Amino acid sequence: MPSNHVEFTREMREAGYTILVPNMLEFHFSLIVKVLRLNGYNAELLTNSGPNVMAEGLKYVHNDTCVPALLVIGQFLDALHSGKYDINKVALIITQTGGGCRATNYISLIRKALKSVGLGHIPVIALSFKDLGEENPGFKVTPKMLYQAIYALQYGDLLMMCLYRTRPYEVEPGSANRLFQYWMDACKHQLERGVRQSEFRRTVRRIVEDFDALPLAGEGTKPRVGVVGEILVKFHPTANNQIVDVIEREGCEAVVPGLIEFFLFGIAGGIFQQPIGKSKKSALGSKIGLAAIKKLRKPVNDALEKSSRFHPPADIYELADYASEILSLCNSMGEGWLLTAEMVELIRSGCPNVVCTQPFACLPNHVVGKATIKELRRRYPESNIVAVDYDPGASEVNQLNRIKLMIAVAKANLAEKEAEARAARAVARDG
Repeated sequence: MPSNHVEFTREMREAGYTILVPNMLEFHFSLIVKVLRLNGYNAELLTNSGPNVMAEGLKYVHNDTCVPALLVIGQFLDALHSGKYDINKVALIITQTGGGCRATNYISLIRKALKSVGLGHIPVIALSFKDLGEENPGFKVTPKMLYQAIYALQYGDLLMMCLYRTRPYEVEPGSANRLFQYWMDACKHQLERGVRQSEFRRTVRRIVEDFDALPLAGEGTKPRVGVVGEILVKFHPTANNQIVDVIEREGCEAVVPGLIEFFLFGIAGGIFQQPIGKSKKSALGSKIGLAAIKKLRKPVNDALEKSSRFHPPADIYELADYASEILSLCNSMGEGWLLTAEMVELIRSGCPNVVCTQPFACLPNHVVGKATIKELRRRYPESNIVAVDYDPGASEVNQLNRIKLMIAVAKANLAEKEAEARAARAVARDG
């Protein structure tokens, strides 16, 4: 066990220690916090954000560290310095994949930063499904917690999809946001007391029905722009400089693949990484896990199948097939083959315009993201993809210009396609 590891003990849990949760994902983590509270943890989601948070992270972490780490560490330290929390009755929690990227150093970097400001006594809990050689007797992921977390992730993905699909076309400004907030509050309330399968099925059906009924105008007339990339930069508005707002402000519709696919990709590694040492037993476990989650996702997919506006996401095996045509499914670092697969799915589903977001110098995502763009363009000539690096020292103007140039091409392509369609209709009418 690392010498600087401070355990989160049962006594700390019983004493009601506040567990600070970084807001790594805009929609999903506010739901996950409810699951933690349901299971007896005094968890609180941090909402501090903005340039000051990033600046705080830069004080204690070298700027060669990726944006996600800087943002998370900055958020923790900014909160601890705010005076809002009892520093002798607080703990931090951070997700850890254990993969071959800079994010695997989050734990040690957080502890190093805490030690440098005299707060080395604060426990840092690693939330991971891999054995990191650490023990925290006061924190345990139980089947009940995992079950509720899967519901939370599905609610987050569904609400995000519904909001982004409808907001650019709403007849009444703000109506999509209000409907989103209504259902977000309802989902949080359910998670606070525990979601039942029948309740989940009914809720997702009603969410889809309500967003289907939301008055819209000009549906499908705007270019659709997909956002993929490193998991935090893809979802976090501060990390990606409000990319969804930029896309919508430029007169487009943002399409952001869901979070749950990232976890399915991780589980599927036991199947697709057998050539590099994964066992048959591991593959069997992965297949069982994927089948179980597929069953839990069925109510969402059924509701989307019946929808007039929404479509269910591709199955994880279908995504793997997409990626396997371009790179090996043994690519598991960072977002691995999933990043490529998501770009293919977007293109094939009528969203050929894609922004590939990545932390500056993120080698895993450069390999499975930027490095595949040339081949994607060869296979899909209609694709319009731009890779954008995010870093505290990067020029936001340059990022915006790259995105706006891609959007200009998207608008021109859509106009050309619509002109061709009108010409074809005229020929059919006159012929």
